[in-house]
Amino acid sequence: METKPDNTVFLAIVQSQDIDSAEDALREIKIDSYRLPSVGGFLGRRNATLLIVTPPDREEQIIDILQKTCRQRIEYIAVPLESASLTLPTPTPINVGGAIIFGIDIEQYKEL
Repeated sequence: METKPDNTVFLAIVQSQDIDSAEDALREIKIDSYRLPSVGGFLGRRNATLLIVTPPDREEQIIDILQKTCRQRIEYIAVPLESASLTLPTPTPINVGGAIIFGIDIEQYKEL
């Protein structure tokens, strides 16, 4: 059993348009990441969740890379506009993209 109490694992939810550039940028600085396919709950769009294990001294560097490679976009969704006689879909702008990052401290690490 190996114990690495100082490491953090980031769970970064990234839009599919940004995942390749995010992984390439992490690879350039010698940070390993593991891609898991995921789907967003609100729009039902494809995303990827990156698992990134890092020591504390590299956390800010990883966050900076994800900020640079994962950009927000404006997309439009059709929201029904209800009137007395007819329901018409109205395009409504929403912000999508960027990255959602969760940081979790690792208390124990095992390779089996």
